[in-house]
Amino acid sequence: MPNDVQSARVLRVDDHARDAAGFTYVYPVVSRRAGGVSVGINLNPNNACNWRCVYCQVPSLTRGGPPPIDLAQLEHELDTMLHDIVEGDFMATRVPEAARRLNDVAFSGNGEPTMSPEFPDAVARMRGLLARYDLLGRIKVVVITNGSQMYRERVQQALGVLRDMNGEVWFKLDRAPRDGYSEVNQVQLNRQAVSRHLAAAARNCRTWLQTCMFMREGKLPDDAEIQAYLDFVSEQMANGVKLEGVLLYGLARPSMQIEAPLLAAAPGDWMQSVADRIAALGLAVRLSA
Repeated sequence: MPNDVQSARVLRVDDHARDAAGFTYVYPVVSRRAGGVSVGINLNPNNACNWRCVYCQVPSLTRGGPPPIDLAQLEHELDTMLHDIVEGDFMATRVPEAARRLNDVAFSGNGEPTMSPEFPDAVARMRGLLARYDLLGRIKVVVITNGSQMYRERVQQALGVLRDMNGEVWFKLDRAPRDGYSEVNQVQLNRQAVSRHLAAAARNCRTWLQTCMFMREGKLPDDAEIQAYLDFVSEQMANGVKLEGVLLYGLARPSMQIEAPLLAAAPGDWMQSVADRIAALGLAVRLSA
């Protein structure tokens, strides 16, 4: 590992620091949703995203797209990281005992990964490294996305490659999309466009919805808001969109956005009640309250 101070730090589920390995593009985390170690690939090291979700933990988040990606450097960093995990002492020295399993490599980070023109090439290079370390098909490959770029042919083709690598898309759907401004995601949304993007994701790769619920100004989402979400999901299923399920989660780490003082974690029993209502649609639910 390139940095002795960083490499000495034991990973924690509540700390997803992007500099945990001293790299630019690659970072390891202990993920509560993954139930083990997730190796993140950050294609947005400039902290820029086309959305600005109010619960986002990225500091100094700005509007925009990613910078040009040095693919050779990314490949070297991922190679080093996987070598240390598979053949080195990373698990023994950096990971709590209960989480010492490599669950996935995830395109995540500090912005929307599919905005990067290099996204397909990054997928291809990752595939080569997974094959080198005999991990291909043995661990998951995840793309955590807001789905906004699913209309692009290059993104759909990359998802097809991921599908053949035991890949999954985690498609952000925090609330039922409606035409107009989303207060949660701080972006203009079009309901039909979200439906098309979700269908494109599910058509090309196994797709989970990822949904964040929380309190704002001491209030939970009301029943009408929850029902609108359920109705939208049910509508997609009725239209033939195949969903693996819903990743329902709350606030595990503090927001770094200006709305942070207004936000709080929802009670666990309330989160469970939402999970039960989603499950009643016939979907698997993984709850991380």
